[in-house]
Amino acid sequence: MQMMPQMGYDRAITVFSPDGRLFQVEYAREAVKRGTTAVGIKVKSGVVLLVDKRVTSRLLEAASIEKIFQIDEHIGVATSGLVADARFLVDRGRIEAQINRVVYDEAIGVEILAKKICDFKQNYTQYGGVRPFGTALLIAGVDRKEPRLFETDPSGALLEYKATAIGAGRAEVMEHFEANYAEDISMDDAIHLGLDILYTITEGRFDADTIEVGVIEVETKKFRMLDPDELGGYLQTIRERHASEDEEGEEET
Repeated sequence: MQMMPQMGYDRAITVFSPDGRLFQVEYAREAVKRGTTAVGIKVKSGVVLLVDKRVTSRLLEAASIEKIFQIDEHIGVATSGLVADARFLVDRGRIEAQINRVVYDEAIGVEILAKKICDFKQNYTQYGGVRPFGTALLIAGVDRKEPRLFETDPSGALLEYKATAIGAGRAEVMEHFEANYAEDISMDDAIHLGLDILYTITEGRFDADTIEVGVIEVETKKFRMLDPDELGGYLQTIRERHASEDEEGEEET
């Protein structure tokens, strides 16, 4: 029997190639790699989500670019990849959260929500006439008194992390985490760590308009976004730290 040429396996339908690859899923992952950097950090007191919005033109209204969304009172999501795909999945997640409240009269579990979203994403990898979602999500929340952080993949795979990243520069971010992350750091230290990483990734080209930070604390179980004034204080600390390090480096040389 004549084998189908390789290009036949990366057309409109998602089918396995002879070496076991799903090209459409791999292409979706490439869309995520081209997306903006999103970082998630879990500590004992909660979870932090940080995103570089990558404002590419001074004519853009930075406030119109959304990369972090609230799913429920206790759950937030950071996205990277195709924005429209991410928004569709966010809406799906919000529906699942509300269904759980109506049916069971309680907030949905973070892991349950993550699995429902991943099940939905996986469906789009096995039927003709549809394509995988070209977006990855970081899902952060609190189950009872335990912070949770999950990363979803375009294939529908799900993993829980202490600290992770999606989008451009993921490998560099993960190296930074391997060297500097500790479970016993405070929420403030986690925010500083995440901003320090984004400072490195963006080569210092960031401000309160181009960075989004969302936090959820175990004590309150309420997801919230840092306001510009609060975020500005953290950014100023990061800038001053790097400025002093640059000065010390110049003195040594």
